[in-house]
Amino acid sequence: MEKITSNQNRQVKAWTKLKTKHGRQKAGQYLIEGWHLVSEAINYDQPIVTIITTEKRLASDGAAFKDRFDYVVVTDEVANHIADTKTTQGIFAVLSIIPTNQVAANFASGGWLLLDQIQDPGNIGTMVRTADAMGLSGVVFGTGTASQYAPKVSRSMQGSQFHIQIAEADLSEWINEYHEQGYPVYGTELNPDAVALDEVPAQANFALVMGNEGNGMQASLLALTDANLFIPMKGNAESLNVAIAAALVMFHLQK
Repeated sequence: MEKITSNQNRQVKAWTKLKTKHGRQKAGQYLIEGWHLVSEAINYDQPIVTIITTEKRLASDGAAFKDRFDYVVVTDEVANHIADTKTTQGIFAVLSIIPTNQVAANFASGGWLLLDQIQDPGNIGTMVRTADAMGLSGVVFGTGTASQYAPKVSRSMQGSQFHIQIAEADLSEWINEYHEQGYPVYGTELNPDAVALDEVPAQANFALVMGNEGNGMQASLLALTDANLFIPMKGNAESLNVAIAAALVMFHLQK
């Protein structure tokens, strides 16, 4: 059993770099933190390279992984150094990043949520978890959307990223491919041509684009949708949080 006690250790430096976009791209790996995420990765057969654990966490949860995966024991000081949270749980995993083209063949049908330049990790996590709960096939992170591998985004999804398909792609290309299957793509914008959500029936196959928290959907993507939907509201609120709006639309559309 290997034990690392220094923050200057070569592996510790490599793990720390995985908290950055450049580090993840260079290594082709990313880091997840916390027992819930690590256990979900184990249970859903994710490409785990190494598990990093403190002795305390090994004693409490090691039975779930020590006979199945490579693991390294680190001191509390090292765990705090590589952690992205203020209070670490003392358990991490390094996972391989699977290129999108290895899962793209499965994007043919079902309900899909497309994120257009969504930046807030909490909003992303809520939408991905809702897509998971509603039984959607997957979520596509469009250009300009925060990366699914960023630590805060990863934690906010709480393991739902391992339950459904997730990809990072150019949304315009993806929409065109989805249209080739003959399935509708809906945007979300309140304009004179928008259609009330309750006028659209539930369906088995659709794509729903949710736009940036402040600016909404890009005009170039709005031009590609079959219809833009709005949520009828009885009260006086001017708008809804993007994650709440997405939840309502997904709940209505998903057959």
